[in-house]
Amino acid sequence: MTERELFFRHIAQTSPSPPALEISHAAGCYIYDKSGRHYIDLIGGISVANVGHGHPEVLEALRRQSEAYLHVMVYGEFVESPQVQYAKLLTEHLPEHLNCVYFTNSGAEATEGALKLAKRYTGRSRILCFERSYHGSTHGALSLMGDEYWRNAFRPLLPDVWHLKYNDITALDEVDEYTACVVAETVQAESGILAPEKEWLKKLRKKCYETGALLILDEIQSGFGRTGKLWAFEHFDITPDILLLGKALGGGLPLGAFLSDKKIMNSLSENPVLGHITTFGGHPLCCATGMAAFLALKNHAYMEQVKQKEQLFHQYLKHPEIRKINSFGLWMAVEFDSPEKCRKIIHYCYQNGVITDWFLFRPECMRISPPLIIEEDQIRMACDRILKSLEEALSSQM
Repeated sequence: MTERELFFRHIAQTSPSPPALEISHAAGCYIYDKSGRHYIDLIGGISVANVGHGHPEVLEALRRQSEAYLHVMVYGEFVESPQVQYAKLLTEHLPEHLNCVYFTNSGAEATEGALKLAKRYTGRSRILCFERSYHGSTHGALSLMGDEYWRNAFRPLLPDVWHLKYNDITALDEVDEYTACVVAETVQAESGILAPEKEWLKKLRKKCYETGALLILDEIQSGFGRTGKLWAFEHFDITPDILLLGKALGGGLPLGAFLSDKKIMNSLSENPVLGHITTFGGHPLCCATGMAAFLALKNHAYMEQVKQKEQLFHQYLKHPEIRKINSFGLWMAVEFDSPEKCRKIIHYCYQNGVITDWFLFRPECMRISPPLIIEEDQIRMACDRILKSLEEALSSQM
């Protein structure tokens, strides 16, 4: 049997019709299949490859750490330099009260840990979150999922979880003395890159302070320069009590984290002891590569070019069939008039050498979140191929 046939036989499928590209290698902004064909990667593994595929500084860190040690002990018991040094680096680039890091395997696991932390620290059970939000698909994170279509098949879920309207001032009335935490994406991803009004987010922050609820901001997709700043909350002049990270955190290897103040985080270490535990969270290899990617992001001025590159996509992606483009940095949703049309265009994009995708709550929108290292000629080429795919999709309907 071919590997493709084995893929469909032995790999659990997450959708009925995956693209099933047979990957050979990846470099920079390109992914190559086994036939030697290249694809411009416009989604970066869903906002993972912020410094591109195979960045030399990341690969060198991978090599060095692999020669030192891999897994030696469950998380939090031994002093492992990659964990310590990466945690130190992260906290140096965050507000003073976000000074303690709990590394996990993924963003979804970061969500799970943060929910436990909020309930344990406040002694409360109520969790507020928002419609059309996405924080992962593990059981607790799924309870926060902002759409009943995705939740319903897996009930019963966590109790006392309330879903509110994002960017709605009346929703803030629900934050009260029974609320353990409010969980929000700083910028909603799967809603098609939906940013809130600055004043709304500031009022949410104030209401959490007043009631003692913890504000958890999910920057699993928006972090690490995606919006043009290191953290999206910097655009809104607020800070969270707990910050969720993932995706680009590991530099291409699996890594997530939730961060808070040490006095809050200590509540997980006793009564009971081992209140939260993970075997592979903060794996030394992942922390080493993540730190290398973080330093590459900071040292090579990739973030400083984000806004200019965002405008290039707007400049080159013009067509009567494109209804609008929502964007926040190198992170955008290209809207068409139907999910069916969007899916067809994405299909032709693959045929024309562009990797893109759609959004969970906005299937009529095409996702663009390329590596931040993408150059102008690559942006122009990608946009030309998208427009070509659009025309081919329209022709195929005739």
